[in-house]
Amino acid sequence: MLQAIGLTSTHRRDLPPAVDDLTFEARSGCVTALLGAPGSGKTTALRLMLELESGRGVTYFRGNPLHSIAHPAREVGVLLGDVPGHPARTARGQLRLLCAAAGVPVSRADEMLDVVGLAGLGGRRLGTLSLGMDRRLGFASALLGDPQTLILDEPSKGLSPRENSWLSGLLRTHASYGGTVLYTTSDPKEAARLADRVVTLDGGRLVADQDAAAFSRTRLRPRVAVRTPHAARLAAVVAGEARAAQRSVEVVTEEGNLLSVYGSNCAEIGETAFRHGVLVHRLTDEVGDRGPAPAPAPVAARGAASAATAGTDGEKRLVPPSAERPGALSHPSPPRPVRSPLRPLRYELRRLLGVRTAALIATAVLVASVALCVLLARIGDTPLPALLAAWPDFLPLPPAAFGAGLVGALSFGEEFRYPALATARGTVPRRLGLLLAKLAVTAATALLLAVLVAAADSQALRLVYGSDLTPVLQNWPALIASWGGLAVGCAWAGLLAAGVFRVAAAGVAAVLAVPVLIAPLVQKALVVPSARSIAGLPSRLRELAWVQLPQQADLLLMAVVRLVAQPVGAALTLSLSALICAYLFTGLRRGARW
Repeated sequence: MLQAIGLTSTHRRDLPPAVDDLTFEARSGCVTALLGAPGSGKTTALRLMLELESGRGVTYFRGNPLHSIAHPAREVGVLLGDVPGHPARTARGQLRLLCAAAGVPVSRADEMLDVVGLAGLGGRRLGTLSLGMDRRLGFASALLGDPQTLILDEPSKGLSPRENSWLSGLLRTHASYGGTVLYTTSDPKEAARLADRVVTLDGGRLVADQDAAAFSRTRLRPRVAVRTPHAARLAAVVAGEARAAQRSVEVVTEEGNLLSVYGSNCAEIGETAFRHGVLVHRLTDEVGDRGPAPAPAPVAARGAASAATAGTDGEKRLVPPSAERPGALSHPSPPRPVRSPLRPLRYELRRLLGVRTAALIATAVLVASVALCVLLARIGDTPLPALLAAWPDFLPLPPAAFGAGLVGALSFGEEFRYPALATARGTVPRRLGLLLAKLAVTAATALLLAVLVAAADSQALRLVYGSDLTPVLQNWPALIASWGGLAVGCAWAGLLAAGVFRVAAAGVAAVLAVPVLIAPLVQKALVVPSARSIAGLPSRLRELAWVQLPQQADLLLMAVVRLVAQPVGAALTLSLSALICAYLFTGLRRGARW
């Protein structure tokens, strides 16, 4: 069961709130329609229920607010608009990504594809799906965690009659197993046909809360739709005969030579048109909408106690039961972030490998590195370490380091552009588990890229110029450490900057700023003459250590110190420290829940 109590959106300047004091409930085992014209506040109400928009009020899902539920995806399935996934990702890959976020087995993805009728289209990319297929994939995403409640915003909008029939069966099936279904619509006839209960909104306020039968009686009535080129003449004839026979018949002139006749039937209208020689192009029975129901009378003591007054024809108007839960409606509730993936490392691996972006970047880096390496070797004035890294003097960074930074920037930049943690529930949260997973995956990717570039450049030099050009270097451990540290540092700089500013371009800019802006400043600071030396630092650190370190630890420690002392190393260290602080500051400032 879903209970929405006193939902009120934040006031807008010179405008009333989009949702004002909305209280209703959607029962288990029933399909509930939230009906209203465009702009009536339906979508805002759903976002308030899901704690995606600031405002007052509270929504209980089987007695618990959403932020107190340990695994929201297993309690509430959400579909707000299209599937928010990368257009290059496949339908199966998108669902497997969400499986890692919801903490459900990966086999659930194929099960849901079969349930929604996309079993043979799992390899189709999201960007190539039609509207009907995209909507089916959205339902599969919402059902991944086997939730008790489904919340859908205009699920039938733009669908064909066949797709609408399938949608009706899906929602009915979920409700028949004891689930709760709440969906929005602007079509009264669809609400009467599909829903068990209809909650009507007008101007953000509750107008009526009725079962489907009472809604059909009070809001809908049968009519005869007549299309004729002589609409005005036929309207006058029908109205005149009704007055003569003292019958209650109403004739409404619609657009496009269409008449809506209430209080009659096709046989009577057809006979009237035949007697008066009026040409008729269309004559059919329909169900029409009578328009919004009258608004409820104002309540004198709003919010004092729970009240439900029964109106005519089974209509109920509710007053928020704020007295039942003291303080529930007294303070605005800020939007809360979506919870971190339950399996963040698996989620991040599937995010990285689900599209070809990383593979294309790696291919471009390898080709550029090999080409630069061969050209630099032909010139003959480049040191061997820079030669193997394909790092000429005119480039601020070698291709491998820049590629690693680009991979890091896209890991957060694309994530905010195509959020996929929970379907259409907002952007990726700033949570420690997800950050650590991203740092680990980008570091592994950067190290792999650095190793591949060094190996490819070495083999290219052997192939083109022979083995004499690539002797074994004496200080190869320090060179390997500095090369790997440069790649990982650039990857992390791009990742953290993109996470702070939520755009990949900021991550790329942060990577390029290290050698272009920060490194020259660090180099100027390092050339200042020093009166002290750090000689003997490893031995002094050994004395402070609790455990006896091996002698080789001195060499490793000095290699790290020399690496950090280099201008680029020091610049990377400063940049990463500043970005980590900025990431933590912005996360705490925006109220992220760690």
